[in-house]
Amino acid sequence: MKITSTGALTQLTFLPYLMPMNCYLLEEEDGLTLIDCAMAFSAKPILQAAAKIGKPITRIVLTHAHGDHIGALDLLKQQLPAAQVYISARDARLLRGDRSLDASEPQQPIKGGVPKPGTIRTTPDVELQPGDKVGSLTVIAAPGHTPGHIALWQESSRLLIAGDAMQTKGGTAVAGTMKLRFPFPALATWSKEEAVASVKRLLALQPEVLAVGHGNMLHKPAQAMAAAIAEAERALPSAASAQGEIES
Repeated sequence: MKITSTGALTQLTFLPYLMPMNCYLLEEEDGLTLIDCAMAFSAKPILQAAAKIGKPITRIVLTHAHGDHIGALDLLKQQLPAAQVYISARDARLLRGDRSLDASEPQQPIKGGVPKPGTIRTTPDVELQPGDKVGSLTVIAAPGHTPGHIALWQESSRLLIAGDAMQTKGGTAVAGTMKLRFPFPALATWSKEEAVASVKRLLALQPEVLAVGHGNMLHKPAQAMAAAIAEAERALPSAASAQGEIES
């Protein structure tokens, strides 16, 4: 495990040279907020990292319900029964193994490692809505990678924890943009169009630090985010169709 810190945020990276998976410990006055929890083998190192910081994990927040972000959830909840578990109301359905789509959502299959019904025993304590607060963090809707994907925003430090809405491993990219050096987030993305729209909203927050599910944190990420949005827009089917019409 690789540990990287900036301010009150500690990034824990599992399998950093093979398939990096990040989760985060954010120091708050009343304890630590854990954002995402990687795979089952990550549970013990997460607890050890928290012990080194010297504060209890009081909250577990899931950006979305893919297996590489929820894998250690049950084990952690067993060890931390008082910790509150948070996930968006929309992705709480995925956590239960429900892949159904709402009529208002793009009718594209949900991709990635969604748990089968009954696999995850932990029931979320709080099902989040956009604008909700979790400690010092504000919940920002960021659908695209999954229908209920969220990002977390700390206004005081201009810190954006974006989950898999973006990646920096293999190149900074919006979810759904194929990066051959690390293609897995793109392969697991539900709606490219929704993903682009979400990252545009995240860029409008003007973050000073961008923390993602796969890859290093970025400081002053605006230029890289804007370039990633432009690249993602060029790859959208609507952009390809428009270009074809122009050429014909």
